[in-house]
Amino acid sequence: MGKTRQVKVLIAEDHEIVRESLSNTLSNHPAIHVVGTACNGREAIEKAKQLEPDVVLMDIKMPNMDGIKACRLIKKAQPDVQVIMLTVMDDESHVIDAITAGASGYILKSMSVNELLRAIKLAVEGRSLLHPTATMQLINEFNKLSDDGASRFHISDRELEVLQLLAYGHTNKEVARDLTISQQTVKSHVIHIFQKLGASDRTEAVAIALRRGMVE
Repeated sequence: MGKTRQVKVLIAEDHEIVRESLSNTLSNHPAIHVVGTACNGREAIEKAKQLEPDVVLMDIKMPNMDGIKACRLIKKAQPDVQVIMLTVMDDESHVIDAITAGASGYILKSMSVNELLRAIKLAVEGRSLLHPTATMQLINEFNKLSDDGASRFHISDRELEVLQLLAYGHTNKEVARDLTISQQTVKSHVIHIFQKLGASDRTEAVAIALRRGMVE
């Protein structure tokens, strides 16, 4: 049986002590090959291009470009590279930004070695590991979007009724019949909905509404 390929890891951390500690810890594990380190976001991008790691451990707060922006640029240039964000407890506000930037994981710097290794393993497998506080933040954000989606876009109750019927696939004529209003009024509501959601057509409007939990 052939030898299992080591996971190539790049560490991006601006604090030298933390960077060296992570490097030494991971280098002692036979399944991990630390291919390099970086002390800021720009260097992380350059090293990722040069070294082609499987996983980048990325600190969120770094000089010369923060970790979230660096993550976004790395994922754009190298989609197969998995990025795990490293953070401290007071960085919870960055959870949504990190995930939307393409991060595969969001873990605390205080995690155990086993937790770190598990996060790397899951990332390589295309799975994610989020610290419980990060998971709760995502849940809260989702609930907020679901509860306040319509009000955020200033969608009126009547416009929301029209939008729900559009989501059901109704035509303007069918919407007018169901709501007992004229087709011209429906058309006016639809135009306002498009403007408020920034949508160009019905399909896009419904897609936005579904993502925001405004319609079913």
